[in-house]
Amino acid sequence: MLKQPVARPALKLPRIIFGATSLGNLFTASSDKTKSDIVDAWFDSSASTVAIDTAGKYGAGLSLEVISRELLRKGIPPESLIISNKLGWRRIPLVGDAPTFEPEVWIDLKYDATQDISSEGILRCWEEGNQLLSPYRANYVSVHDPDEYLAAATSPHDRQRRLTDILDAYKNLIQLRNTGKVTSVGIGAKDWRTIQSIESSCQLDWIMFANSFTIMQHPAELVDYISDLRDRNKHVINSAIFHGGFLLGSHFLDYKPLDRQIASHAAAIKWRDTYNKICLRWNITPFQAGLSFALSHPGIKSIALSSTNPARIAEQSRQVETIVDQGFWLDLKQHQLISESYPHL
Repeated sequence: MLKQPVARPALKLPRIIFGATSLGNLFTASSDKTKSDIVDAWFDSSASTVAIDTAGKYGAGLSLEVISRELLRKGIPPESLIISNKLGWRRIPLVGDAPTFEPEVWIDLKYDATQDISSEGILRCWEEGNQLLSPYRANYVSVHDPDEYLAAATSPHDRQRRLTDILDAYKNLIQLRNTGKVTSVGIGAKDWRTIQSIESSCQLDWIMFANSFTIMQHPAELVDYISDLRDRNKHVINSAIFHGGFLLGSHFLDYKPLDRQIASHAAAIKWRDTYNKICLRWNITPFQAGLSFALSHPGIKSIALSSTNPARIAEQSRQVETIVDQGFWLDLKQHQLISESYPHL
C-alpha cells in the first residue's frame, strides 16, 4: 500500500486553472500570435497566482514548449506560478502526415506521442516534461489517463499488470514529492471510478475529474464521492466540463468525432438541442450554465478552463462568480436534463 499515515495540508490552488490544450493544437492549429495572446489573457484575467494545467499528451509536448516560450517572453519568474503536468505520454518521431495517438484531435504536429506508464516510464515523462518546459518545471504532477491505460488491457492478467504499472509510477511520483522535487501529486482521468480505486491506495493531494461531473452527466455516486473527498480535505478540480466542447457546439463528444449512428451520441445531441432551447429561453449562455453547474458542488474547489479565443478568457473568468436564476435549474429538471435529486443548486 502507498498510503501514508501522516495527513498532508490542504492545497491552495486558485479558483480557475488555465488549461493548455489549445497551446498543443487541440482541434485547431492556432497561430503563435494567438497563443501569445492566450497566455497574456491568463495573466491579465487572474487576480491570484496563475495556475496552468498541461500534459505531455497535449500536442505531443507542443503545449509544454509553448508555455516555456511564452513565459520567457513575459519574463515570469518560475517561482511565481503553478504548472501542473499530467504525465504518461512522451513524444516520438512522427511517421506520416498525422499523429497516431489521437487521430483527428491534435492538428499540425511535428511529433507523435506514445504512452509510457511504469515505474521508470513516469520518470522519463517527468524529465522530458521539464526539459520541454525549461527553465520552468512542473511542481504539480500526476499520472495522466490511467483509466485509458487500464481499458486497453487484453485480459485480466494484463489489467493487473497495468494496474501495477500505475501504482509503481505513483510510488516514484510520491518519492519526488517526499524529496521536495515536486510540490504535490494528484490524478486526472475521465473515468471517475478509476480515480476512486487508485486514490484509495495512494495519498494524493488533488483530484481532477474530466468529462465526469458536468451539467449533462452527474451520477449520484460521483456526487457522493466528491462529498467524501471534501470531507477528507482533498482538492477537487473539475475539467472538460463541456465534454470536449460538445456542449458549446463542437462536432466532437469527449474528444471523439460525433456519429449519429451511435446511440449514445444521438442521445447526447438530443440532450444538447433541448439544453440550447432552454438556455435561449432564459437568456443564459450554454457556457454560463455549464460553468455554474460544474462549480455547484461545494466539494469542487477549482475549475480548469481552456479556450482557443484569447478575447473570451477575461469574460469566462468573470462568469465564475455568476449566479444563475433558480427557475432555470427547475426548468432543466422538469425537462429531465439534470437529476431532480441533485442537492446543490
